[in-house]
Amino acid sequence: MDLDQLKFDSDGLIPAIAFDVDTNQVVMLGYMNAEAVQRTAETGIATYWSRSRQKFWVKGESSGHTQEVRWMRTDCDADTLLLGIKQNVAACHNGYFSCFYRELKDGVWEVVEERVFDPEDAYGR
Repeated sequence: MDLDQLKFDSDGLIPAIAFDVDTNQVVMLGYMNAEAVQRTAETGIATYWSRSRQKFWVKGESSGHTQEVRWMRTDCDADTLLLGIKQNVAACHNGYFSCFYRELKDGVWEVVEERVFDPEDAYGR
């Protein structure tokens, strides 16, 4: 795989937007380093780099809510990735299908989506 065309930031990361191909929804934004891009391409399962934990993070490794990658694209500057994925169950650890479940309405962030699972059942919290 030719990773030389991608432009990683000074930390060696590139933003990766996950887009569910069945619902046409953006479900999350994560970051990948070169090895995470390689692992994702090889396995077909989205693998990110956790900036807070400083380790690889296979989406769904603890919940089973994996992201099956259908395609991977880069933007015109080659500094952002777009992953066309099939999201299994939900992307958000708070129980929503998408991490973008709040909308600004009259200056207040309001929940506009329904929960699809109970986080306590998936994560024990």
